[in-house]
Amino acid sequence: MYYAILAYHQEGVVESWTQEEDEALMVDLLQINDRLVAQKALGPAARLGPTEGAVTLRGKGEGMVIDGPFAETKEQLLGFYVVDFPTIDGAIAAARELRRANPTAIYEIRPILLYLPGASLETRDES
Repeated sequence: MYYAILAYHQEGVVESWTQEEDEALMVDLLQINDRLVAQKALGPAARLGPTEGAVTLRGKGEGMVIDGPFAETKEQLLGFYVVDFPTIDGAIAAARELRRANPTAIYEIRPILLYLPGASLETRDES
């Protein structure tokens, strides 16, 4: 089963890190990535750019493009991982490992239903 691990943080805090602090964190996170790759459990992962460069598409019809993400939260989505584990317990363990490397981040874990044209959207039963 695929799970998304969504990494949230206060963007101002992340932007306040020195280059050395950011690089040290990335070394720790990449060690976790390497372990997940070795387990054949890591899919795509991305560090998103700043929200000041983001736009939101909303509204009816063609929609309207609005500057910024406009989330009603202090934290912004700053990156994500796609992992593949038989149950959510594996994804939670991976998120806990990420949190040990970056304890001020918040990690949300969600099942992913892959959409492939013509393919079933059924999920595996976790019970």
